[in-house]
Amino acid sequence: MATVKLTTQQFKDDVFDYTTEKEWKFKGEKPAIIDFYADWCGPCKMVAPVLEELSNEHPEVTIYKVDTEVEQELAAVFQIRSIPSMLFIPMTKQPMMQAGALPKHTLKEVIEKELLASV
Repeated sequence: MATVKLTTQQFKDDVFDYTTEKEWKFKGEKPAIIDFYADWCGPCKMVAPVLEELSNEHPEVTIYKVDTEVEQELAAVFQIRSIPSMLFIPMTKQPMMQAGALPKHTLKEVIEKELLASV
């Protein structure tokens, strides 16, 4: 499964509606990773093909991409200060934010230990 471009409205519909909920309540049907990126960002370009590979290797995890230049409201809600930043969303626990271009083995470890362990 390829990575999925995510708009602010899709985020509210499919992930979490921060305009109506105060406590985190994930709407997704499987764990997710949200990659906050920008087209001009070098490290973002390096991590993009890795995320595509992981989306194919782990179809049980949805990998979203949010263009911070286009979806400024969503970037502001999550206080994105550096890119890439990734939001890891397990099914039952609180989401975890990590800034920086993580190597594939680290992303794979997070998927297996944090996201899939809670399914």
